[in-house]
Amino acid sequence: MTDNQQSQLEAQSVTLGYGGHIVTCRDLTLAIPPGSFTVVVGPNACGKSTLLRAMARLLVPNEGQVVLNGQDINRLKTRDVARRLGLLPQTSTAPEGISVAELVVRGRYPHQSFLRQWSAADEEAVRSAIAATNIADFSDRPVDTLSGGQRQRAWVAMALAQETPILLLDEPTTFLDIAHQIDLMDLLERLNRQGRTIVAVLHDLNQAARYASHLVAMKDGKVIAEGHPGDVVTQEMVKAIFDITCVVIDDPVTGLPMVVPAKNAHAEP
Repeated sequence: MTDNQQSQLEAQSVTLGYGGHIVTCRDLTLAIPPGSFTVVVGPNACGKSTLLRAMARLLVPNEGQVVLNGQDINRLKTRDVARRLGLLPQTSTAPEGISVAELVVRGRYPHQSFLRQWSAADEEAVRSAIAATNIADFSDRPVDTLSGGQRQRAWVAMALAQETPILLLDEPTTFLDIAHQIDLMDLLERLNRQGRTIVAVLHDLNQAARYASHLVAMKDGKVIAEGHPGDVVTQEMVKAIFDITCVVIDDPVTGLPMVVPAKNAHAEP
C-alpha cells in the first residue's frame, strides 16, 4: 500500500477559535476521502480557512482533534507532518532577497536530515515542480520582485516540491488571471489523478463544481452539505449557503453543475 493510499485526514468534533474566542466552527466533523480532490466552498467568514488551518496544524482546536493517519496531528513531530501534508496558505512571506529557485528548494527541507543530504531525487523534485508551474523563466529572480500571480505560482511550486501525499491550498487562484487559474486547477487535477489527495478552499463555485470529486459546502461554521458536485450543487443549496437566486444548468463542456445567478440575485424581496 502506498503512502497516498494510507494518508487520511479528519477533523473530529472540533471547536476552533483564537485566544479562547470561538471564531466560526463548533463541534465540526469532516473526513477528507483519501485520494479525493476535495473543495470547500461557502460565504466569507464561514470558517473555511479556519478549518484548513486546523487541518494543517497551524491552529490547535479548543475542543476535539484533527487526526492524520489515525493520530492526533498535534502530537506528531513537525517533520513527520511536513512529510505527509503540504500547505499553501492565503498569504505567504518569503525571506528578503530569496530567489524563486531557492524558495522551491525549501520544499525539500522536510526530507533532509543529518544522515540524508541533498540527493538526485531532491533535484528532480525541484525541477519537476518548477516545470509544472511554468516558472523556469524567472526562477533566478528574487521572489519580492515578482507580480502577484508569479509569486503565487512560486509558492505553489514549493508546495509541489515537498511531494506530500496530502496538499492543502487556501484560495490558490488568488492573484491569478483566468489562464493561470485554469493552468493551476488543471495541474492540481493531474496531481490528484496521480494519487495525491487535494484539499482546496475556493470562492468560485463553478470552478469548484468543475474540478472537485468531493465538494463541501459550509455556512456559519458548519458543514451543510458534502458529496459529489452533481448531488451538492442545486438551486436550493446555493440559496441556503449564499442567499442568492440562481439557475443550475449542465456545464456544456463537462456536464457537471454550473450556477447561473439570476439578475439582482441577492436583492431583497
